[in-house]
Amino acid sequence: MPTMRLPNYAYIPGQNERHPEDAFDELRRTAVQGQTADQLAQCEAFQAGLRFLDAGYYWEAHEVLEPVWMVLPQDSMERRFVQGLIQLANGCLKVRMNKPKAALRLVEQARDLVPVGDTSMMMLEMQVVHGWIDELEGKAKYAL
Repeated sequence: MPTMRLPNYAYIPGQNERHPEDAFDELRRTAVQGQTADQLAQCEAFQAGLRFLDAGYYWEAHEVLEPVWMVLPQDSMERRFVQGLIQLANGCLKVRMNKPKAALRLVEQARDLVPVGDTSMMMLEMQVVHGWIDELEGKAKYAL
């Protein structure tokens, strides 16, 4: 079973060395076509993506959330939601790269993709996720 250990460093394009091409393959393979959204929420790729996002490993979060997004049904709310998480990770990375305007564009995309309301999806409360988006927006505005 793949490990969810944090990488030795968070990759920041233009600032440090990219991880080896196959660094996250084992985690990525846990998102399997045909799994339900509930199963994907429990797969190691999704769980690692959340852990990476929480720990500030934004590029890495995108890398492991992408295969989850890819195997979700094309027009599903869950697919849009995971895309929103990916945009959130990208926005956080843009703030770290000192690109606040790009981060603000990603904030709007994430906000449009993540459902609103007192509901949960893939084991996450939407109010919590919108709180993360709001926090990113605050950081991006502060960096302008």
